[in-house]
Amino acid sequence: MWLLKPMTFMNNSGQSIGALSRFYKIPAPAILVVHDELDLPVGTARLKTSGGHGGHNGLRDTVAQLGVNDFVRLRIGIDHPGNSRDVSNYVLNKPMSDQRIAMDVAMDNAIHVLPEVIRGELQQAMHKLHST
Repeated sequence: MWLLKPMTFMNNSGQSIGALSRFYKIPAPAILVVHDELDLPVGTARLKTSGGHGGHNGLRDTVAQLGVNDFVRLRIGIDHPGNSRDVSNYVLNKPMSDQRIAMDVAMDNAIHVLPEVIRGELQQAMHKLHST
């Protein structure tokens, strides 16, 4: 198992993911990408096995670099600022302390299902995580 924290800008994070995948011959379905998700309430954690980029530029680059979209995603809800014009500023600023606490709880919940994810038991992991 590899843990990758890209040093690129978020919009180019797929470059690092693609390079690691190609070098170690890691198939896309064995990759877990953790990312923020505007469409989920702050503090929510959800697993997803594939899908589009949903406007998320880091996912867009990851799909482009891998050539497929069937990698696993751990989506950490950050909420939406309400107005699409405010999104860039919203995601680039630090969350308020109560939001950060909620995000930390969501990440802790996700860590508890990591053994199932590693074993490839995604349905069990999703059920467990989505029930919390």
